[in-house]
Amino acid sequence: MLKLVRKIARRAVAASSICMATMMLTAPVYAADPVRVNLAWLPQGSTGGILLAQAKGYYRDAGLDVTITRGYGGQRTVNEIDEGLFEFGYGDPVSVMLNRAHGGHTVMVGAINTRWPGAICYLERPGFKVTALKELSGMTLGGGGASPVQNIMPAWLKQNGLAPDAIKTIRLDPAVINTALLQKRIDLSECWEGASLPVQAALATRAGQQLGHVYYRDFGLDMMGSGIVTTDAMVAAHPDTVKRFVEATYRGYVLMHDHPLDAANAIGLQYPILDKAILLQQIAETNSLIEDEVANDASHHKVGWLRPARMNSTVDFVSRAFGTVGQVKAADLYTNRFVE
Repeated sequence: MLKLVRKIARRAVAASSICMATMMLTAPVYAADPVRVNLAWLPQGSTGGILLAQAKGYYRDAGLDVTITRGYGGQRTVNEIDEGLFEFGYGDPVSVMLNRAHGGHTVMVGAINTRWPGAICYLERPGFKVTALKELSGMTLGGGGASPVQNIMPAWLKQNGLAPDAIKTIRLDPAVINTALLQKRIDLSECWEGASLPVQAALATRAGQQLGHVYYRDFGLDMMGSGIVTTDAMVAAHPDTVKRFVEATYRGYVLMHDHPLDAANAIGLQYPILDKAILLQQIAETNSLIEDEVANDASHHKVGWLRPARMNSTVDFVSRAFGTVGQVKAADLYTNRFVE
């Protein structure tokens, strides 16, 4: 009887040990913080750092469970962030200003385009090369229905001493702008470095044409471009999450800057439908835009720094262009605390 009791006891101890070992092996793993990100448009080079951070596991390393979603334009993206549909997104200061002017609470927490990436594209032809804006007078430009170009164009022309309607803007579905230019139904089109400009250039080449372009910034438009957008509430309530997301995202952009071909290959594996040549050009343009061209101003700052002087200039111009003078202060539009 005693032997039987001892045998049962030994089995109980063994079973207990196995149970304890199993519990140790299956100890609860705390879930990563869920984060939703809006790209503002389709996957492309301008948002390549985000795509790479996901592909390379940088977000996972930072304790984040990131879901990436395509967007439908900057203004809609920023408003959806404000409404709580996304924690972060790729957004521009114009959209953030308009959101705040209408009672929203979005904020930029890092730069991707340290300069305004907007341009005017046209089909080159013999004897026509744009050296002055007045050469575009009387032409028609196609821009997206909700694009900031509809307001920026008149204010920019006026700033350059031309009539606000010297270039006529018409509202088009973004999906038909490229075709409209190639078919010469419009003289000019809005285009964006790191995004639609390489697409339009490639389409023009395939059609036996050559694409020319004029950057707004070459004619006095000193504005900050797109970057990482979130909300005041996110910054206040979850600063650690914001910091981890920002750092992981710029880790992706640094990789894209240092190894563009590897970056294009990694993004291409995620999105095989992308044209690799166009993607590489988008990446090259984005790599240039993320670098602040004023070396002595940027040398002591991390990638993503939002230059205060340019943010002030952005607010001044956008306030005039959209009639929001006095409604939004530059200090409310951004913070550098996560890229210092």
